[in-house]
Amino acid sequence: MPSILIKGLVLLLCLSSQWLYAAAASDEARDEKLKQSRTVVEELQAPLYNPFVERYVLDDLKQLRTELAAQKAEIIQQIVDREHNSVDRAVTYATNTVTYFFYLIAAATSILVIVGWTSIRDIKERVHSQADEEISRLVGEYERRLHAIESQLNQKTQDIEDNREEIELTQERQSLWLRAARENNFHNKIAVYDQILKLRRDDTEALTYKADAVLELDEPQWAINLCYQALAIDPDNSHAFYQLACAYTVLGMQEEAVNYVAEVLERTDTYKEDILSDPVMKPLHENERFKELMGEDALNQTEDQPV
Repeated sequence: MPSILIKGLVLLLCLSSQWLYAAAASDEARDEKLKQSRTVVEELQAPLYNPFVERYVLDDLKQLRTELAAQKAEIIQQIVDREHNSVDRAVTYATNTVTYFFYLIAAATSILVIVGWTSIRDIKERVHSQADEEISRLVGEYERRLHAIESQLNQKTQDIEDNREEIELTQERQSLWLRAARENNFHNKIAVYDQILKLRRDDTEALTYKADAVLELDEPQWAINLCYQALAIDPDNSHAFYQLACAYTVLGMQEEAVNYVAEVLERTDTYKEDILSDPVMKPLHENERFKELMGEDALNQTEDQPV
């Protein structure tokens, strides 16, 4: 019996402690009472055999159960109240939403009536008319685009055709240049150059090489005329100036020849070795200005080379 009472008392103390930690912190009287009970229990020197103590423990347990039941009911009531509040808010929100929706429909209907759309037939007719206008606009825009694409395709076709003709012309000119390179007879070379010039009248290269060929036939005036034609097309044609220098050297007009040599060297140095080694230019080697243009060292080296 004493051990049962002690166990019951310990269980009571544990339950009391848990309930006190879960209950409101403001219950200072009950906390004080529990502290006194713990003090009494700790100061006991002998088992409790008094029936009054047992009664006290039982009454205290009953009171604890009652208070726990009341607290549970209070918590359940609070939860139910909160659920009711949530339901009320949801119903209020739904009601307001429906109300606002109907207000919106009414406002839209009023606006439609004001602007003249008084019936579904009017709306349908206006939608059809706007759709027809939009379709017509799109069709017109795409027609313009198709016309632009067609024009571009025609231009591309014309460019391709022009390029094809240019390629054929280039191939024919290339074959004529190869033929002229193989010819050893200067009359035949001139004939080939004439064919090239028929294909393209502004071919300065054909004019200058034709001038070189007629110069080989001892026709310096003809060569000069051809070189002037080339310079009229390309004023900076170095080969034309070179051929003019050769032609005027053949004519014995050294000053004019040296002037054209200066024109050549002013534009490029690639003809310098040709000028020094060309037999036609040999009479110019004694000219002082020519020496100044070409350099004494270059002339001396040329003179020292075996013929």
